[in-house]
Amino acid sequence: MRLPAPLSYGHGTSGVPLLGETIGANLERVAARFGDRDALIDVAGGQRLTYREFNAAVNTIALGLLDLGVDKGDRVGIWAPNCMEWTVVQYASAKIGAILVTINPAYRSAELAYVLQQAGVRLLISVTELKGTSLVDMIAELRPSLAALEGVIFLGSAQWDTLQERGDSTPTHRLHDAAAGLSFDDPINIQYTSGTTGFPKGATLSHHNILNNGYFVGELCGYTEQDRVCVPVPLYHCFGMVMGNLGATTHGAALVYPAPSFDPKATLDAAVAERCTSLYGVPTMFIAELGLPEFGTYDFSSLRTGIMAGSPCPVEVMKRVVADMGMSEVTICYGMTETSPVSTQTRADDDLERRVTSVGRPGPHIEVKVVDPETGLTVPRGARGEFCTRGYSVMLGYWNDPEQTAGVVDGAGWMHTGDLATMDVEGYCSIVGRSKDMVIRGGENIYPREVEEFLYSHPAIADVQVVGVPDARYGEELCAWVKVRLGAQVTEEQVRDFCRDSLAHYKVPRYVLFVEDFPMTVTGKIQKYLMRDESVRSLGLQAVATTVTA
Repeated sequence: MRLPAPLSYGHGTSGVPLLGETIGANLERVAARFGDRDALIDVAGGQRLTYREFNAAVNTIALGLLDLGVDKGDRVGIWAPNCMEWTVVQYASAKIGAILVTINPAYRSAELAYVLQQAGVRLLISVTELKGTSLVDMIAELRPSLAALEGVIFLGSAQWDTLQERGDSTPTHRLHDAAAGLSFDDPINIQYTSGTTGFPKGATLSHHNILNNGYFVGELCGYTEQDRVCVPVPLYHCFGMVMGNLGATTHGAALVYPAPSFDPKATLDAAVAERCTSLYGVPTMFIAELGLPEFGTYDFSSLRTGIMAGSPCPVEVMKRVVADMGMSEVTICYGMTETSPVSTQTRADDDLERRVTSVGRPGPHIEVKVVDPETGLTVPRGARGEFCTRGYSVMLGYWNDPEQTAGVVDGAGWMHTGDLATMDVEGYCSIVGRSKDMVIRGGENIYPREVEEFLYSHPAIADVQVVGVPDARYGEELCAWVKVRLGAQVTEEQVRDFCRDSLAHYKVPRYVLFVEDFPMTVTGKIQKYLMRDESVRSLGLQAVATTVTA
């Protein structure tokens, strides 16, 4: 009798137990142990805090929020680029059990209004302006329509100073009382991901979700209190606030923020000046760094590890990061916001071939399987199917949206990612496509339906479909197939300008193709894979499409 082929199932074993504590309790413990070591260096802001100073700053803001009347479960929004204050608010809100709603700085007014309203944000903490746009004016315009929003605090203003003064004058026992009422299973963070229905969905994550994910990602990077982690990725993403912030603070390592937003030169300047041992980035960021004219002048002798994640990692880029930046232990991570985020990770002792052709094996305490999307049955090793994961990392659900939650988390607790994957005989996974049509541009998740819904409002557009096409710099770009209304006229640039007025910059289609029809099945379903193939041919992207990624 022939034995059945091994199935595509694996799990991460570990002799290291999960952390059974809240984020606040963990920070207290780490600060007590490593109080005099660097915790956070905000290079652009000119601020440097030890763990003792950082914990004190966190406690001050936590007490100030309590004095303002912010309670456990209240939603506090943070709308700002990378800075020391962002991270102080992250840990301060966690210490009192408030739920931090992380908002993309690229959001325009319509996107901001939806998130604030859907989450019921009670207090918003924001910068005053960003890249020449007044956020004060934008928020003031929206305030009348936001019933739940009771207050706004602008960083760098008298309001922020007042919050600190409130904290300094509030009895510390109030913070201890608040901490005593918290559970590590409480929701602590809502991160919005673009939605297939045209609206973002709020992935709701607990202390247990993100504290452990950050910790075990750091474990697999070999972090100790000796490490210094350069974080140029945005903090509003799991990459920054979980893999970066929590990955470092759970180990007593130092965090280094090179600039408010990504700048390749500022990143390498900071990594070298601060003698960083680890550097993070999506492939786009590493490509930009490797392409700097002065790249050859940098001393990378302190670097040993780091993480490349967020979108498919080109093999040749990974090889250059290892060879030319000295990051011999660099790893690739794969995951999604809904899974805190990391599900699989390559190991420091994996050979280069493994680290450039796969996304690794399941992380500690995490299960993964590859299933037939039609039957739900686990496929044999080597066969293609949908990547599913289960464990401590799976979100609590989408905020106030049980229907959408049930659509991705099944009755057995498996998160169905929508990504197509294979698992080899040794348990290494490779991502080979997506069963859903999400586009990942430079680490930003974009659902074409959201862009399509917006473009339908253009008076000259009769119908539109959006697909992702390969791009050498960002991994993918958006391509809009547009049917123009009879008698109407519109140009490519006019379509893009229409989007720029209301959508975040990364959602603006780079390419616009005017067509008479879309490829469809006999039952009338749009065949987006054929659209993608035709777009590649029409736009001359065949060479980019053959780039090998892990």
